[in-house]
Amino acid sequence: MPDRVLHAISTAESGSFCTARCSCGWRGPARRARSQARTDAERHLADAEAGPDTDSETGRPLE
Repeated sequence: MPDRVLHAISTAESGSFCTARCSCGWRGPARRARSQARTDAERHLADAEAGPDTDSETGRPLE
């Protein structure tokens, strides 16, 4: 799709915390473990790839 947003993930450290960030504007929570920040980023990418949660019959967003 031409209107899909490119998702480029990075991590940033601030003191003893690490945060995952995406070029689409998403930010994960501050984590003490870099591995957990990377896991947050992987989940974000998987959610972005799956698209919005919609009802398969009506196409309407799930509430």
